[in-house]
Formats: sequence, C-alpha cells, structure tokens
Amino acid sequence: MEPVFTNDAIVLGLLMVTLAIIFYTSSLDNPFWKTFYRFVPALLLCYFLPALLHWPLGLISGDHSRLYFVASRYLLPASLILLCLSIDFKGLINLGPKALIMFFAATLGIIIGGPIALLLVSTVAPNIIADNPDGIWRGLATVAGSWIGGGANQTAMKEIYQVNDNLFASMLVVDVVVANIWMGFLLYGANISEKIDAWLQADSSAIEDLKERIKNYRASIEKVPTTTDIFVLMGVAFGGVALSHWASDLISPYMSDHKETLAAWRLNSLTSGFFWLVVVATTFGLFLSFTKLRRLEGVGASRWGSVFIYILVATIGMQMNLREVFDNLDLFAIGIIWMLVHVTILLVVAKLIKAPFFFVAVGSQANVGGAASAPIVASAFSPSLAPVGVLMAVLGYALGTYGAIICAQLMQAAAG
Repeated sequence: MEPVFTNDAIVLGLLMVTLAIIFYTSSLDNPFWKTFYRFVPALLLCYFLPALLHWPLGLISGDHSRLYFVASRYLLPASLILLCLSIDFKGLINLGPKALIMFFAATLGIIIGGPIALLLVSTVAPNIIADNPDGIWRGLATVAGSWIGGGANQTAMKEIYQVNDNLFASMLVVDVVVANIWMGFLLYGANISEKIDAWLQADSSAIEDLKERIKNYRASIEKVPTTTDIFVLMGVAFGGVALSHWASDLISPYMSDHKETLAAWRLNSLTSGFFWLVVVATTFGLFLSFTKLRRLEGVGASRWGSVFIYILVATIGMQMNLREVFDNLDLFAIGIIWMLVHVTILLVVAKLIKAPFFFVAVGSQANVGGAASAPIVASAFSPSLAPVGVLMAVLGYALGTYGAIICAQLMQAAAG
C-alpha cells in the first residue's frame, strides 16, 4: 500500500522534525523525560519512531523514498571522514585483541546459528522444508552472506546457490527485519553498558581511556566555529565523498572485469561499489588524522559526523515494516533462533574473556549490519569510537562469502 507521503522533501521534513523532538526532549531538565530516556535511549527512538511512521501509521515508506540511498551514499561517507579525523591510533591499539576475538565469535555464531535454527524449526514445522523443494537452505545462505559480510556477499550467495527470486524476496524481509530488531537491542544495551560490563566482569578501561583522550584533545582545540570554518569542514567532508565516489567508480568496474577470478577466491565483495566507497572514505579520514586538518575537530567535525549518522539511522528505520514479521512467521522463527544462537555465543565468549559490551555490540553489528550500521552502534557508546565499528565492518566484507559458504553447507546437511 502506498504511504500518505511519497515526496522526499516532505519525508525528510518529517524525519528531521522527529529527530529534533527526540533530541530536544532528551535535553530537557525534566523528571519525566530524564526517567523516560534513562530506559529508552534517544538513538533507539531515532530508529524506531520512523519505523512506526512506516507501519502502522502508513505516513512514509522506505520503498517509496530515495532518502536511504542518499544518506548511505553521501552522508555515511561524509560522517566516516569526519569521525575518523580525530582518531587516536595509539588508543585504538591499546584496545587489545578482545575486539577481534569478539568479531570472530560473532561470525562463528552466525555460521553455526543457521543450521541449528533450521533443525529446530523444521522439527516443529516440517512443512517449511517440504514447501520449498528448491531448498530453504539456499535462501538462508543469502541471509548468512548478508549477516557476515554485506549486500555484495548476499548477492554472491544468490548467484552461487541459484536462489529463485520469490524465495530471495522473502529472505530479504527476514534479513532486514531481524537484523534491525537486534540493532534496536544493541542500541538499548549501549545505554546500560556499565551494568552489562559489571555482569561480564569486563575491564573497559582501555575504551574509557580512548574516549577520555579524544575528549581532552577536543577540549584543547575547541572554538566557536565561523562561517569559514564550517565551509572548510564541509569542503573536506564532501570533497572526500566526491573522491570516494570517483575512486569507487574507477575501482569497482576494474574489479568486475575480473569477476570470475574473484569469485573463485570468494572475494565477491571487491566488485561492490559500496564496499570501495566505504573503504576509500575511511582511508581518507584516517589519512587526514595525520595532518593539520585534524584540528577541524575543534569546530565540530565529530558533531557534524554524528548528525549525519542520526539521519542515516532514521532512514534505516523508515525501511523496516514491522507488519511483515506477522506475514512470514516460520521464516522469522528461523531468523530469531539464528540470532539468539549468535547472541548466546557472543555473551559466552565475552564472559569467558571478560570483554566489554562495546566489543560485543560492535563485533556483532560489524557482521550483521556492516559498514552502514556498525559505526551507528559504536557511536551509541561515544562518537569517538565510530571508526572502530567501520574498521571491523570492512573485515566482515572480506570474510563474508567464505563464512556464508560454510554456513550454507551446514544448513544443507541440516535440511537433509
């Protein structure tokens, strides 16, 4: 059904007003709002209120809007550049190996979660396999590709296992909705991370040290920005976006010319223009962190980067149709059990190695959400931590196809 508003100017206005109301009320020195936002993080509302505007209100829809495309292709690379400007490499190195351990634990959870979920659901509802003679596992392989890597890996799985379009469409719904629901939990968890860290007996001192170092650096160079400062800031950000698109337009066609060779090496992600867009933008931002332009943090680089991220969050939220959960209950049962296995493995490993919840959240989202949402989850802890999410998401792109193939073979065995 067509939404009430399909004009993107109106849709953008609704989203911006929604974000403004959320941040205004969250800043009020009012007992009601203070209590409310203690339990419901502002970032979570930035995500779920646009979803409610989609359904049940039916005012807007991601299916009839180009705003997510604009936000992910223009504002996301700009935010990556601005958030990476003041990155502290020494602080990143001090985070230690636990970040990588949690990332690989997240990947393992997805690889073994798929076959476990398929086995459990097919035992209760055997018709789910009988109703899909081409193999339900083939469709689920595309979800594995998306959850370990990203869209390019998902498309690679569709081609490798010859998934028909109808089944693929159903899997896209499972992928998006389950992943988005989990992201909501992660955003909420970021708000109570101290309690979770206490339960995990985790030492988050390295994370706090990194946040403090960046906070102190920002305070030492902070000043009231002039119009010139803002134009220089925007020039750097969107000049970097232009550079990233230009490089992506050059690199991805070249990679596509070697598609068969890359497919043989399971490196399908390298043909994705979005992959190179994220990589070049991140690299450009990291490069600038070694130059004098690093001082742009003093006029609000990370603040503007955060604004762009919040707009991206709202456009992601408007794409989620909560009604579709009720239309695909069997498939969603598989997706939810799959995600629960993933979460269980993450928490067990985190408990064993006493990893902070930040590593749990970012390790998970770097797999499940990729470069578009991993920095969002990292930013929920602190804007200064966003680059950690980006770097881990790029690793997910590299491993996505390999992990998805292993998962698919296990699911084929589970399906009998």
